Amino acid sequence: MELKKLKARLTTAVRGHKLLKDKADEMVRRFTVLLRQDKALRDEVEAGLSDTMKSVAVAGSLSPAYTQETAFSMPTVSVEAVCETESIMGVDVPHVTLSEGERSTRLPYAFSEITSEADDSVRKVSALLPTLIRLAEVEKAVRLLADEIERNKRRVNALEYVMIPQLEETIKYIRDKLDENERAAVVRLMKVKGNSAF
Repeated sequence: MELKKLKARLTTAVRGHKLLKDKADEMVRRFTVLLRQDKALRDEVEAGLSDTMKSVAVAGSLSPAYTQETAFSMPTVSVEAVCETESIMGVDVPHVTLSEGERSTRLPYAFSEITSEADDSVRKVSALLPTLIRLAEVEKAVRLLADEIERNKRRVNALEYVMIPQLEETIKYIRDKLDENERAAVVRLMKVKGNSAF
């Protein structure tokens, strides 16, 4: 009975090992896709931020700091972020949807106080916001998937190098004992038959 139970556990462990291996392969594939997206978004954001910071530096050199701070603290558009989760191979990753309010063509400050370079940098920053949010979303997904891949790898290794070999060893031991008992029973029967012949 114990042998039968162990065989069933071994079958389940082997099937689970295969499923976890397949899951790991698919997670790694999705991870690489997200990593490529992350790289492209990061390059885009860094280029955009570099360009924006140049505009801010030029604007800062042409107008006083307090005027610039006032202008940059006024929102050009209202943005609402709806945070949800979506599942990638059983891992809940964030999904952020941005909905913008009415975008005014006018900027919220007097043009006499601020330079056109500042206007340009404000527009660049507000155009960069959706890409920044998407980058944050993808980076969090990459981090969560990497953690899950690591956990899954530990499970696969535990099955492959600990549980399955132990089950196989125990099954072999029980089989050997049963075979030995069977041989002993045959020898006993042969001796009993041999003794009864005399």
